[in-house]
Amino acid sequence: MDQPKLERLLRLIMLLTANTYYTVEELAERMETSPRSIYRYLDTFKSAGFVIYKESGYIRMGKESPFFKDISQLIHFSEEEAYMIHQVIEGIDNNNLIKQNLKRKLASVYNHKIIANSVIKGKDADNIRRIIEAYDQKKQVVLHNYSSAHGQTVADRRVEPFAFTTNYVEAWCYEPASGRNKLFKISRIDSVEVTSEDWQQEAMHQQGFTDISRMSSYDGSKYPIQLKLNRRAYNLLIEEFPLAERDTRQISYELWILDTEVSNYIGPTRFILGLAADIQIIKSSELKEYIREYALKHIKNLLQE
Repeated sequence: MDQPKLERLLRLIMLLTANTYYTVEELAERMETSPRSIYRYLDTFKSAGFVIYKESGYIRMGKESPFFKDISQLIHFSEEEAYMIHQVIEGIDNNNLIKQNLKRKLASVYNHKIIANSVIKGKDADNIRRIIEAYDQKKQVVLHNYSSAHGQTVADRRVEPFAFTTNYVEAWCYEPASGRNKLFKISRIDSVEVTSEDWQQEAMHQQGFTDISRMSSYDGSKYPIQLKLNRRAYNLLIEEFPLAERDTRQISYELWILDTEVSNYIGPTRFILGLAADIQIIKSSELKEYIREYALKHIKNLLQE
């Protein structure tokens, strides 16, 4: 048996032993082949002793098939495990080629719809699913009645969605009108309309830098900071920003160093001011100056009669 065919058969096994069922047409689409080829592969499995069921048009491999349990446990993750892997991968720098390979391999079996169903609930679920639909079809969408960050404007925004942040809180989209990649918060979208228009600027799609506080810079700007934290500050940091754990190291029983890059100083400033007695800024004169101006401005406003 030639290697490409063997790879396709193994991939089909992965799909057939997943928690999600597919029709022959859906299997063909995911494997980029024809329904006729899928039927041939299914016949190959049957001749090898595997039990194949077709119920209401959906194909699955019977658990009584030989080695089913071993295969399923070896090559599959639960939906929650797949989602966690997706989270970890998204935390890797976008310039890392391994990240792109991992995302492609994960997506080959666990598509956005499966992973998203593990986390999206409530009123935003329909909007997220429509954005995923547009992403899969490479279509533009209209975000109806999108409220700006400060709530000053509400308008329809036509965009090309191409990625999500962790937990599907925001979507990275290219906006043709401005010619920029932007983050759109899902909770600020009234409704999503998938249009018939294909993506026009796929080559322009690029995620900006997202820091440990999940704040992003559209142009990829990064600002290094280094903080010394006592146990209280460290514990609160990890609770509020779990990704910070990868950039901290313990230097004594009661002290930790956070050495990281941020997209802007807003998040660190708010955190530091809330724990001023527990944190020391080791490096970054720019951060010190930003905190000084921020504190003076807000204290002045606070004390105004």
